Amino acid sequence: MMGVRFDPRTKLLLLLLCVICTMFAPSLRYELVLVCLIAVFSLLSGQFGHAFMGTLFYGMIYAGTLLSVTKMTGTTQAIFAAFLGLVNKVYPCGFMAGLMIKTTKTGEFMAAFYKIHIPNRIVIPFAVMLRYLPVVKEDWHYIKDAMRMRDISPSIKNICLRPIMVAECLYVPLMMAASNTADELSIAAVTRGIENPNPRTSLAQIKFLLRDLIAVFAFSIYLVIGLIGMV
Repeated sequence: MMGVRFDPRTKLLLLLLCVICTMFAPSLRYELVLVCLIAVFSLLSGQFGHAFMGTLFYGMIYAGTLLSVTKMTGTTQAIFAAFLGLVNKVYPCGFMAGLMIKTTKTGEFMAAFYKIHIPNRIVIPFAVMLRYLPVVKEDWHYIKDAMRMRDISPSIKNICLRPIMVAECLYVPLMMAASNTADELSIAAVTRGIENPNPRTSLAQIKFLLRDLIAVFAFSIYLVIGLIGMV
């Protein structure tokens, strides 16, 4: 579904603002509103499924957190409250990062980084990582499909009953494939001139427009609200 296209630098800045918001969040309700704000941004970006599933999943986390605080006692409450408290801190950042990756191509990221003069020693590993993760995911599916013929899968049952076999047949091949993939992607990037010190050209049109300013302003205002403890 097509939506409003935001500048990649806007998304990076919003991710940074989300991190700061969760660091200084004065209450659980503040984090809930932050997730809703990210969901609205997802809707504007055309990611309706991401917005719906992300908000629904956080709603379950939020309900679980309230139950752990109000209905549990003693050690059980401490364990669940600590774990869910950490999830509440991390979730908005992951929600925003997932949206950023879904709606931004690698070329757009690189063009944005060069616009803000990020050095190559940061840009190159980041570009390789963005291309690396989908390939590893694909390899993981291939390995799982092959191992199903031997009735081996990374299920909890198999991990408990046959941990050595699972590690040998699933995780060792994955590590080998991941290592080879990293080398291949690095070589491909160097071959295409990623280390060229001259200014790069890009087909991606990177412009900071009024909609980007409005999005940054909205998240910045919400950060200020959190800092003064109004929510």
